[in-house]
Amino acid sequence: MAKTSDMESTATTIVDSAITVHKALGPGLLESVYQKCLEFELTNRGLSVECEAVLPIRYKAIEIDAGYRVDMIVAGQIIIENKTVEKLLPIHEAQLLTYLKMKDCRIGFLFNWNVPLLKDGIKRLVNDLR
Repeated sequence: MAKTSDMESTATTIVDSAITVHKALGPGLLESVYQKCLEFELTNRGLSVECEAVLPIRYKAIEIDAGYRVDMIVAGQIIIENKTVEKLLPIHEAQLLTYLKMKDCRIGFLFNWNVPLLKDGIKRLVNDLR
């Protein structure tokens, strides 16, 4: 597992990159546009990014591809779920927490790109692995 300071540095870079993208594009576009631009921004800043990562269900001794896809996994340790909705709902948080547990990651971000200021559309969640 990555050191906490490395993870916090990566998390800071993610938020800064998302704000940069949102300032350039504003609200009103498709989720996929923001995701591609954020991927570009994060990659330019030296982070590895995996988009639409398959997340299989582990049941007993088997893995089942049940169609789950994580929007983004950054540096192999932080999950990002992108939304363009009127407002983030508890179901969005539950989705991200489930992905964090399934992927055994500690930090995740929900970005709602459909807001005038992105700072109002960022939700950081922590999976207490213990």
